Amino acid sequence: MDERSLSVVAVRSVGPDSVAIDIETPDEFDAQPGQFVKLTLTVDGEDESRFYTISSPDVADEFEITVGIDPDGDVAPHLADLEAGDEVRVSGPFGSDYYEGESRAVLLAGGPGIGPAIGIAERALQEGNEAALVYRDDDPIHEERLDALEADGVFVTVLDEDADLTDAVAEATDGGGQVFVYGFADFLDDAMAALEAAGVDSDEAKVENFG
Repeated sequence: MDERSLSVVAVRSVGPDSVAIDIETPDEFDAQPGQFVKLTLTVDGEDESRFYTISSPDVADEFEITVGIDPDGDVAPHLADLEAGDEVRVSGPFGSDYYEGESRAVLLAGGPGIGPAIGIAERALQEGNEAALVYRDDDPIHEERLDALEADGVFVTVLDEDADLTDAVAEATDGGGQVFVYGFADFLDDAMAALEAAGVDSDEAKVENFG
């Protein structure tokens, strides 16, 4: 999709220094959970663009992005101040490491990687499939949705930032499935090592490096 101006539907707090932004879905926007969009705002007369991964299970009427708020950031604080009816410029979707109806999704998320991970887990359940989720963050977000997934039978483990991933990843991958890994580079390194320790070929994982 070429860049379009789209209306904000809602902005909601989803945890410490984090908001979820619901944006109207335009025509012919066929995005899947795990893909990302480019969002552009004009800040102090200059265009500022950032990429955000879709965190909703579908994009039927609207889609959600999850934004971590750095008070000193150039864009995120302005996003947190948006209100319903405001407009943002969006292009995309982009990315090839997304959910494609796999019968079991194993989701490893670090920090902001929980956005796409939780969207994929919810989509898998909607389609009658299975999911397992390992999430590492000192300040977890989307906790209500994580609790709902666990209540629906999803294996969910939330770990502190410095926790070793090995045991949790071994348990999550015990039932097989397609592995998805979302997060910053240091988390990806730890996740790949944990996959190899569990006897899982990390080359087969769908991976998105957030930087």
